[in-house]
Amino acid sequence: MTICTSRKYLKNTCHGLRNCLRCADSIITTKSASNNDVISISGLDQTCYTSSFEALTAQWIKPYTITTKDSDFSKKLRNILDEQFNPERPNAVWCSDITYIWTMDGFVYLTSIMDLYSRKIIAWTLSKTMEVSCVIDTVNKAKSRRKIDAPLIIHSDRGSQYVSKEYQKATVKMQRSYSKKAYPWDNACLESFHAIIKREWLNRFKILDYNHAYRLIFEYLETFYNTMRIHSHCDYMSPDNFEKLFVKMQNENLRIAG
Repeated sequence: MTICTSRKYLKNTCHGLRNCLRCADSIITTKSASNNDVISISGLDQTCYTSSFEALTAQWIKPYTITTKDSDFSKKLRNILDEQFNPERPNAVWCSDITYIWTMDGFVYLTSIMDLYSRKIIAWTLSKTMEVSCVIDTVNKAKSRRKIDAPLIIHSDRGSQYVSKEYQKATVKMQRSYSKKAYPWDNACLESFHAIIKREWLNRFKILDYNHAYRLIFEYLETFYNTMRIHSHCDYMSPDNFEKLFVKMQNENLRIAG
């Protein structure tokens, strides 16, 4: 049995060959056999098969930029914290990290520092770039707000900002601790906070620009997360109240001892 099919039909049923079929001056003849079908195409210019690909050009792909230093970069990049996330007092361990936030005007970057004792965000900076200065500004804010005369560990990943000379200078009186390469679980508490602020708050909005993002973050951190949001780690108190309880107990112990 022979079936004659027009070029119009082929264009409607075989979209991938539409550009090639403009040169066809014959038909597709199908011969049915007992066990198999043989299909032959005739009358097509050989150049038609490549004409549809002439518009395709090689696309440049931005190379992957490594911002995390290799695990053998330096023996000084030690993991002092070692996933011990429950210090016995405030200002014993701080953690820092950077996360991106999408806006309609482009990405902005939130740098945070958390006190692991209470999970309180003691300092944060929102910036339009991931320059070292953003981390330094956040560290200086934290130092100005907290007493750091006691030994202090500050933990971060191995991002280029956290191994820079400027960062080392800003944290000269602290013990710097670093996560293992590509192992976010070493900084799980702050990674979790960045996921929470996006899931609970930021993802509810179509953020317009830097100023809009700043207002939203300020509102969440300063009027809710630190002051009102309860944490199971803090015996279901807010970070502020958990730290106030620590101070109260310290004063009580001093009164009894005195």
